[in-house]
Amino acid sequence: MREDPEVRSAPGCGGRPEATDGPALIVLCGPTAAGKSAAAVALAERVDGEIVNADSMATYIGMEIGTAKPTPAERRGIGHHCYDIWTVRQPAAVAEYSRLVRARSGEIQARGRVPILVGGSGLYVRAIVDDIAFPGTDPAIRMRLERDLAESGPESLHARLSAADPVAAASILPRNGRRIVRALEVIELSGRPFSATMPAYDARPDVVQIALDRPDLDDRVQARVDAMWRRGLVDEVRMLERQGLREGPTASRAHGYAQVLAMFDGEYDAAGARAATVRATRRFARRQRSWFRRDPRLHWIDSSTDPVPAALRLIERPATLDP
Repeated sequence: MREDPEVRSAPGCGGRPEATDGPALIVLCGPTAAGKSAAAVALAERVDGEIVNADSMATYIGMEIGTAKPTPAERRGIGHHCYDIWTVRQPAAVAEYSRLVRARSGEIQARGRVPILVGGSGLYVRAIVDDIAFPGTDPAIRMRLERDLAESGPESLHARLSAADPVAAASILPRNGRRIVRALEVIELSGRPFSATMPAYDARPDVVQIALDRPDLDDRVQARVDAMWRRGLVDEVRMLERQGLREGPTASRAHGYAQVLAMFDGEYDAAGARAATVRATRRFARRQRSWFRRDPRLHWIDSSTDPVPAALRLIERPATLDP
């Protein structure tokens, strides 16, 4: 059987189960600046699909430029769903996101169309593809951990998490205080590692999962950040600051937004804030790669050239591809 040189499975990937008439869900994920949004629109035009957002920061109303949210012109008449869910003051809630996306995906399927889940937030993708049990919360434990966070800082709590659950610590940024607190809360509540709440990478014959990547990603990140500044990111952050961006535990940490807020506080000049955004985004892209590489179900496509033909081959003949 001829092997498609544009498509490669992640290391350790086994053969795919028998396919039916077509996938119930297509996933298009990968690191930031790999070209997912444009590829998703082109793919949707070919498979009669509609796009469902899997970028955690694109769920926020008003965060247009810094998240590279597709503009109306870039959407080309294709339905885009589950953007603009929350105000910038609200914390991200993966369980609520999962409920909304599953319901919207069912509506898309009921219309005879294919939902295409698009984004680089790995946990959000897994919340839709897999059955994740979202543990409860305990206000007393959460309050105590948040007090520790305020007093000691996120790095101290990250060290505590590393001792309790090295697997979870490796997947959470040392400065992501909110996620560190949540992981420690779940460990204390359940008596189990936080990483144990994630299901195994079980294959699903009704889902085709594709990841885009390209070797020039660092240059693409630089170009994207430069374009964000030209389009008016600083003015967007100023507007969102008036709407409570600083009080938002999730939105205020978004790349670009956090650096511009720091510029307002005098920590950077304009050039320094832009350079810091590039550095943070490049680090984030590397972590996205690491997260997605752990999933053996993903088929990787080099998006340096048009990725749609290779994606269509996966979608139309998933059972015939060699691992």
